Amino acid sequence: MKIAVVCANGKEGKLLVKEALDRGLDVTAVVRGENRSAAEQVIAKDLFQLTAEDLKGFDVVIDAFGAWTEETLPQHSTSLKHLCDILSGTDTRLLVVGGAGSLYVNPEHTVQVADGPDFPDAFKPLASAMAKALNELRGREDVRWTYVSPAADFQADGARTGKYILGGEELTVNARGESVISYADYAVAMIDEAVKGGHIRERISVVGE
Repeated sequence: MKIAVVCANGKEGKLLVKEALDRGLDVTAVVRGENRSAAEQVIAKDLFQLTAEDLKGFDVVIDAFGAWTEETLPQHSTSLKHLCDILSGTDTRLLVVGGAGSLYVNPEHTVQVADGPDFPDAFKPLASAMAKALNELRGREDVRWTYVSPAADFQADGARTGKYILGGEELTVNARGESVISYADYAVAMIDEAVKGGHIRERISVVGE
């Protein structure tokens, strides 16, 4: 299996590359500057400059793009649209590192995590931008996409346990009532989805056991 990790220099991107390499998969890092991931195969190119030819032949493309500042938040939508456009009509799967703010907290799917009174104001613009990108992705019937939301507490430096619970559109908690997952365990879940998942044009979510 050939996997490309876009934005492989980020914290999650590097863990995705490592997890895939540790399983013996053929991994290419897509990075804008110097490669800081463990991948030996590299496409040194800005995401927005990638072409259909660049991603030709990959079974899976994992989008680990992130933007945090007010002026760059719209790039969650524009970057995802660009990747969808160049993968349109192909058999290549597009797996997206998503956000938790758009997960639903009621069965009717009318209230999201970001709507809650305890959701930090500082993260609301990011959650809104990522939710917008997800809504736009839902309309892409020409791409074999899967959007993977982490738990509400997404811990960059948490341990790798190799265990997680797979959920769907609604916020899921573990046996202790927690919605938490480490970046490392999220990478485990994402590579599992790449290898054996079948959630085509679906949003799934993962929480640590």
